[in-house]
Amino acid sequence: MLVKTTLAQSTPEAQGIASASILAFIDGVEQAELELHSLIIVRHGKQVVSGWWSPYAAELPHMLFSLSKSFTSSAVGMAVAEGLLTVQDRVVDFFPDDLPAKISDNLAAMTVHNLLSMNTGHDTDSTPVFHNATDGNWAKAFLACPVEHAPGSHFVYNSGATYMCSAIVQKLTGQTLLQYLTPRLFEPLGIEGATWQSCPRGINIGGWGLKIKTDDIANFGQLYLQKGNWQGQQLITPEWVAAATSKQTRNDPNDNPDWEQGYGYQFWRGQHDSYRGDGAFGQFCLVLQEKDAHIAITSGVPNMQAVLNLVWEHLLPAMQESPLPANPSAQTALAQRVGELSLRHPKGAASSPTANLVSGKNYRFEKNEDGVQSIQLDFDDKGAQLILQDDQGTHHIACGYQQWLAGESRFLNMRQLDEIQRTAASGAWTSDDTYTIRVSYNETPFIPTLTLRFVDDQLQYSRHNNVGFGGVQELERPTLTGKRG
Repeated sequence: MLVKTTLAQSTPEAQGIASASILAFIDGVEQAELELHSLIIVRHGKQVVSGWWSPYAAELPHMLFSLSKSFTSSAVGMAVAEGLLTVQDRVVDFFPDDLPAKISDNLAAMTVHNLLSMNTGHDTDSTPVFHNATDGNWAKAFLACPVEHAPGSHFVYNSGATYMCSAIVQKLTGQTLLQYLTPRLFEPLGIEGATWQSCPRGINIGGWGLKIKTDDIANFGQLYLQKGNWQGQQLITPEWVAAATSKQTRNDPNDNPDWEQGYGYQFWRGQHDSYRGDGAFGQFCLVLQEKDAHIAITSGVPNMQAVLNLVWEHLLPAMQESPLPANPSAQTALAQRVGELSLRHPKGAASSPTANLVSGKNYRFEKNEDGVQSIQLDFDDKGAQLILQDDQGTHHIACGYQQWLAGESRFLNMRQLDEIQRTAASGAWTSDDTYTIRVSYNETPFIPTLTLRFVDDQLQYSRHNNVGFGGVQELERPTLTGKRG
């Protein structure tokens, strides 16, 4: 699907990029089965391509996960520019009522700079302690964590540190990050409808939880590429942009080369003098300084380095200093390809002899850890209607054949959010006795595949999650057997 953004548009060749190289990147992504959800490439301030893989769409926001951190950094930078704090201020001084009875020397020495650079001195990420804070006071839980190393001496990726940045901004301004950033950043960039998850005490989480559109990510990248200036207005100081995107601490060694180039203030340094904000499962705001370019991507991939490798292979070397000769045929081919982008549907038949035997039949399950209680499939000429009841309620999901049918549902036992989500689903008979469904929660990276195999009066149900935080156990759920009622 092609759409316009607030950035001016141009052809790739006019900005020194061969359309064929962008096609090669898309080919590489799809051949590697890396499911991108959106792609915007901007060069010299001009958008040269934008596309969404159906059922994802330009008008839909997308969960950013840790790409949220770069927006939190921006809020801190704005507060610094307003004279509300400095990066050398001590963390303990902001929370006098939440301090432990004994303040260690390392905790006392921790500064805002340490929070921003992920160099707090903690040995591990402090975030897990938040879930055990029965009073909902995450700041107090963070401050109670042992600080095993001298701040500044030990890098560890620590979303709890980003939360504390959010809590500090709210302490100083009386506003959540979302409220604070709306007139200062979001409105000037044209970002509308942003949402941000909060802790039990109403503080935006900071380290994750922001949801915006891909166009918004692209505008944010252009803002940083322009050193904080947007349409003649200095939203973020050049000094903050330079500090936030430069190497503040080392973060090597790492198996992935783009995760060992150094860390700034909630931005990663990368190969080829790049920097980026990024989030779990492939949410990217990638800035290529030397090329005067940036790339916005949302996706649901388990291997984020693989996406960057394809950028380095196809897109980076394609960016030439001078415009290229116009190539209408290549531009037409690229536009057609981008306009037809879609996630893969289950491969199979529209119908099966089994469909008439099982349509409308209810299959009940013994108690199980996924909480699945019953499943029913109703078939019609559009596809199927899945009715799945579990301990979160009853889910009605319409499944198209070789098309995505839109709907709404709670997550099917993925436990990532506790609210109704926009969905789109597609199904097919992948064998005579097996119906397979892909459900896209298309404001998120999550696309579970449900496999329903009918044997006599039984239904064997299994679920594969494309990405998740829980390892193999979360990705491959045990097969459950239900009996026709």
